[in-house]
Amino acid sequence: MKGLWWKISGAIIFIYVLIGGMTVALRPGITASNPNHAQSGEKLNLTITGYNTHFAAALKNRAWLKLDSVNAVRAIQINPESDNVVRLTFDIPTSFPGDGKVRPMTLVFDNETDGAFVQPNAVFITISDTIPASREMWTEAGMHSFNTAKGIRFPYRNILNETIRNTFFHVALWFAMFTLLIAGLYHAIQYLRTGKYDHDIRSSSFNRIAIMYGVFGLITGSIWAKFTWNTFWTTDVKLNMTAVAMLIYLAYLVLRGSSSDHDKRAKMSAAYSIFAFLALIPLVFVIPRLTDSLHPGNGGNPALGGEDLDNTLRLFFYPSIIALILLGTWMSSLLTRYERLKDKILLQKNR
Repeated sequence: MKGLWWKISGAIIFIYVLIGGMTVALRPGITASNPNHAQSGEKLNLTITGYNTHFAAALKNRAWLKLDSVNAVRAIQINPESDNVVRLTFDIPTSFPGDGKVRPMTLVFDNETDGAFVQPNAVFITISDTIPASREMWTEAGMHSFNTAKGIRFPYRNILNETIRNTFFHVALWFAMFTLLIAGLYHAIQYLRTGKYDHDIRSSSFNRIAIMYGVFGLITGSIWAKFTWNTFWTTDVKLNMTAVAMLIYLAYLVLRGSSSDHDKRAKMSAAYSIFAFLALIPLVFVIPRLTDSLHPGNGGNPALGGEDLDNTLRLFFYPSIIALILLGTWMSSLLTRYERLKDKILLQKNR
């Protein structure tokens, strides 16, 4: 059992991620609001469509259009049509504090069942210059004592929706892939330093599983892109540079199959493994940050953080990385044992 505990742990953790990651519900959110623009000084009738909401079932619905941390307008009428559709009426103030001809306002909704949730920039208000200043319609109170939804819920993100669960697979695969590539790099260096053939076998095994993870990462990323960007692939620099990096590593597999001479193949593979990893760093981590990118974490587009990776997601995201690393190491050890056995049989045949 001494050598099995980490293998069994990896399998159990990954099962935990699969079950929990696919069954925990998303928090309530707003998928659409209509109209998305209005004039200052007018009455605004706003229809909002929710996701996992309970507008009709809730006993006390509250709603605001929030301008900033101080100024907000509370809904004067809230008429639920169903659990997922509600009509709101606001009296838009005649004048707005601060500068700007068009001002975005965030919709804040709260009830005792769903808790509080928001839609940033839900309505854009065009301000008339001819209306005199007045603050009688603004409120600095009321936006307090928000309700909190009970139980574990994943954050709702308008575009991502249910695909936020892919964080546990697509993103975790890349983290695990880099870990396995580092292990492959270490054994490649060790082979060049010591000349021990077993390091070549280990390096090859780690690199092969890492490449498999990378292919799965590209596939899950393409599926995610289809749901969020409405296309399987774009000319985004992050995607293209990652594809180039994976092609470089795929060439590693071709290189290992190009020679039957063990020593020559091992030396070439080790040297190429070092080159491929050194090429991976600028392709994936440097170049995408030098230009605009749709992909999170590049070109000024923030990576996962805050509500995008809150504590509920962390309950499954980090275990997923650990599980994939353990399972990848397990598969690499099986490949290593297979290669050792194959070489042993070949050696016996040549005697």
